[in-house]
Amino acid sequence: MLTSSQRQLLRVISEAGPLSRTEMASMLGLSKAAMSGIARDLIDLGVLHETETVYGQGRPSILLDLHPECAFFVGISLLEDPAPMILSDLNGRIIARQAIPLSRDPKVIAEAITEGLPRLLESHPEAVEKLSGIGVALSGFVDETQANCVQSTLLNWQDVPLARIIRERSGVETFIENDAKAVAVSEKLFGSAREIQNFSVVSLGDGIGCAHFIDGRLYRGNHGGAGEIAHCTIEPGGVPCRCGKRGCLDTVASMKAIKEMSRAEGLECTSLSDIENEASTGNAAAIRILHRAGSALGLAIANLIQINDPGLILITHVEGSFDGLFGTVVNQAVETNVLPRYAGQTPIRIKRVDGDVWAQGAASIAAHNFLIGPNSN
Repeated sequence: MLTSSQRQLLRVISEAGPLSRTEMASMLGLSKAAMSGIARDLIDLGVLHETETVYGQGRPSILLDLHPECAFFVGISLLEDPAPMILSDLNGRIIARQAIPLSRDPKVIAEAITEGLPRLLESHPEAVEKLSGIGVALSGFVDETQANCVQSTLLNWQDVPLARIIRERSGVETFIENDAKAVAVSEKLFGSAREIQNFSVVSLGDGIGCAHFIDGRLYRGNHGGAGEIAHCTIEPGGVPCRCGKRGCLDTVASMKAIKEMSRAEGLECTSLSDIENEASTGNAAAIRILHRAGSALGLAIANLIQINDPGLILITHVEGSFDGLFGTVVNQAVETNVLPRYAGQTPIRIKRVDGDVWAQGAASIAAHNFLIGPNSN
């Protein structure tokens, strides 16, 4: 078990990257002697290792970084069938893949994970003894302890203690998380938001997810439900949503909604690119759909900017391109709906992600708990 001082040091390195002992001592307000002792213990544990030597004025400095093979993590995504199951190191690098059948029975899922572990680990004996956690990403609300699924419409779950069920069956410490929050943690640990203290991730797929980091920590809210812009009412009295309300953002701007609106207009579109192509030929229905969806998503993002004033909005998407009409309308709607003083002040990055993003995000939840400790989100 790592001490609080050791975890503080790991948090600093996970955010800033390789650092010298002098830099770490300064950032943590410790003496060089105290820092050297903490660093030495972490090197002996195999958690840190010395990397490059930096030459400048004065004595050369040896940089310390996380040792990628000091711990390994399993990530499972319950957003598709079969469910992807990956093995990653402490740098977030995927080193093995498997897939398990998706089930709505949590005990069946726990059994499938347990049976899949030996196959996942068989080519990586070094990971067997260093397996430090399992993370599971799902669509729905997860409580603040990352242990219980409060509600998942997709899985038809309510108050399911999934982490405990998997831990008892597999014998491995387990954490669960909402899919968008898992992606946000992955971006903070290993991705484009590593050095940013305040940012929001908006994930666009069949559904819309959202998560926030505030002051360098994942913001969960009082009950784990912070960030659910998908179910903010964007069109009062609009289309019924799977959550039981009407006119939610999910019913207008998600890829599922865009495809359904396209079918209703008689368009044979199976992807965002298909609809963009139709719009580029002047198809009025396609243009109308993309304007409606893009305006709704842009309005929601503008509200995020005014509520949180983040240093970055990161939009992740799994299909199509943001270079067409949809992306243009989103950006226009953001600029139109934020206060004039905020217009153009918040960077909006677009990141195309692949099918590994959810399982990799799940593994990052386990890695985050290893590095930072439980209840430190």
